[in-house]
Amino acid sequence: MPVPLYEAKAEFFRMLGHPVRIRVLELLQDGPKPVRDLLIAIEVEPSNLSQQLAVLRRSGIVTATRTGSTVVYELAGGDVAELLAAARRILSLLLVGRQELLDELRATESAR
Repeated sequence: MPVPLYEAKAEFFRMLGHPVRIRVLELLQDGPKPVRDLLIAIEVEPSNLSQQLAVLRRSGIVTATRTGSTVVYELAGGDVAELLAAARRILSLLLVGRQELLDELRATESAR
């Protein structure tokens, strides 16, 4: 029996649900990067980065190319960058809404 689309989407978002994976995807928006550059930018243990890169690679969201001892990662498609941009827009709107609520709460507190 095929997996319903909503379950496949939920699994996709679970796959994205790790800060290191999101940071890797953000860094790869600027183009392919070798693992050593990702390690410097993210500042995590090599084993942790390797584990997160493997998850992204298995999902098909990134690809890896080996040249000698250097492994270079890149986004598998431009849609990922669009998804990250949409997430930034949504978060910005949510944060603005929370700030407005916080300002309103503070104003009512000071009026008492």
